Amino acid sequence: MFFLKPTNAAVSALAALLLTVPPALPQVRLSESTGVNLFNSNCTSCHGNPPVENAPTETVIKQMSPERIYEATTTGAMKNMAQKLSDEDKRLLAEYMGGRKLDKADAGDAKNMPNVCASHPAVKDMAAPAWNGWSDLSNTRFQPAKAAGLSAGQVSRLQLKWAFGFPGATALYGETVVDGRVFVSSNAGYVYSLDAETGCVHWSFHSAAMVRSGITIGPAKAGSSRLLAYFGDIHGNAYALDATNGELLWKTLADSQPLARITANPRLYQGRLYVPVASLEEDESRSPSHVCCTFRGAVVALDAETGKQIWKTYTIPEEPRFIKKNSMGVDYMGPSGSGVWTTPIVDTKRRALYFGTGNSFSEPALTSDSIMALNMDSGKILWWKQAWANDVWHGGCNQTVPGRPAAGPGRGPGRGNQVPYPPENCVEKTGPDWDYSASPSLATMKDGRTVIIASPKQAVVRALDPDKKGETIWEQDIARGIGGGAGETVFGGAVDDQNAYFGLHLGNGLVALNLADGVEKWFVPLKTPEAMATHRGVVAAVSVIPGAFFSGGMDGMLRAVSPGNGQTLWEFNTAQQFETVNRVPAKGGSIGAAGPIIANGMVFVGSGYVGFQNGVPGNVLLAFKPSFSLK
Repeated sequence: MFFLKPTNAAVSALAALLLTVPPALPQVRLSESTGVNLFNSNCTSCHGNPPVENAPTETVIKQMSPERIYEATTTGAMKNMAQKLSDEDKRLLAEYMGGRKLDKADAGDAKNMPNVCASHPAVKDMAAPAWNGWSDLSNTRFQPAKAAGLSAGQVSRLQLKWAFGFPGATALYGETVVDGRVFVSSNAGYVYSLDAETGCVHWSFHSAAMVRSGITIGPAKAGSSRLLAYFGDIHGNAYALDATNGELLWKTLADSQPLARITANPRLYQGRLYVPVASLEEDESRSPSHVCCTFRGAVVALDAETGKQIWKTYTIPEEPRFIKKNSMGVDYMGPSGSGVWTTPIVDTKRRALYFGTGNSFSEPALTSDSIMALNMDSGKILWWKQAWANDVWHGGCNQTVPGRPAAGPGRGPGRGNQVPYPPENCVEKTGPDWDYSASPSLATMKDGRTVIIASPKQAVVRALDPDKKGETIWEQDIARGIGGGAGETVFGGAVDDQNAYFGLHLGNGLVALNLADGVEKWFVPLKTPEAMATHRGVVAAVSVIPGAFFSGGMDGMLRAVSPGNGQTLWEFNTAQQFETVNRVPAKGGSIGAAGPIIANGMVFVGSGYVGFQNGVPGNVLLAFKPSFSLK
């Protein structure tokens, strides 16, 4: 491996990479694209496509751990070459290339925490009140009264019961509650199993790269008493752990494209794990030397017991083909894109999976920006319904957003002394990046009809008929602001038997629609605390129980309102410091990704989310329970 026996040419190449890294941005302003921009703007002259002689490619370096990369620049072969870099610069580079936060001293390992649980009973009761993965198989994010264990009156009396701090983390993603355990991950690369009542830690698992997919619990096959924890990382790997002790049972690469990532919850049903695959090539392609673009979104069906692939369906059936050489002599390819950022619905009646697809990266893809249906047994594409045609966009090109003035210079390299981005890599009119990032829901209306409720980023909510190839039953524009990739509806809504509920990012509010006809029933604007005035709106998925609609804001506010009229029931500011049960210094920030979940009389939320919306970092999981609870 390169860092063990570097050649002189390779040493010079990596030194050039390191010594051109600019000073680090303040942590509060870091977004997921910071590392992308850092590498592409400064490193591709040596490590691009093709790399200089004997220099490792970006893909090779990304297979190394951040600890190994950091060690090479501080005490290893690169020490002298990198001596002008600040320690923060080295850490930023190592964490971006390694795919997670540094954990050199195993600070995040459960064995080093003071609150290890006294005993570790088996995880086995799937019938206990739970919030498993994204929610139920229909993605409703609705928790029935019995499983929720909370009335509206009890919601108004919620109090913080415990807080758990994540060492070295700056962002949290999703929580799962099964059989009295909370399963959670952060961008430090650890997955934890905690006791739901006390926050004591049962086990931790250190993954190869950041886990932001959320975690699904269930048996690998019918009749098995052993429950497994399934998730994916941002290097495209899917994992299965023993849910009781965290033992790794298998790890499978779901997609070999170097920039593939798993960001949505895998779905488990009848011995199969359905894994959605997305990609960050959309942003990394801003490098002039990058071959734009070769990624295709996919859903992969794996044997839940072994991790072996059963079938794989690409959202773009045709492989990317060579189209031309650009002015830099680099291949331009397509179609590409249509990543799956959303958690699939499992329709057990129709034996179908429904999910949203992303925008195209290069050349229009007919299946981009669509709700797509697959046969869950064979992977055959049954139908797709496109919401926005010709939505072609990637990081090297300007965004064209309807209703906004034309953009200025391109976002990619080409500013200052950087090599200009080849304009022929950009289509004549780029898209607004209005794809599906919000997971759809399967709802049953009062007349018995089953509908798919789906909203792409521009917040045009639609009810689609799964029996008529996604034919639109109704649609409603709920947007209060115009934006591009940042989105108005981002991670997802919730549905009960009467309404569909959404949080708005640019519109900074909550909205409820009549499920039968899409008519807007109410909209409530949110009041943002002054200290978080530049972090408005809701990007996290929302949740609902009988009598309460929960949301988490970019301003750090956790809110519960009445589903009937939006009147405030309770709120809590998570953007503050907390004493934690594991004695890790912790603070909250923006709330994103999976947002709040509710199970067995408690509410859980992770505070700290940056994302592409430039949120405020944080590293705390919060657990709430009503005062005077008899449980």
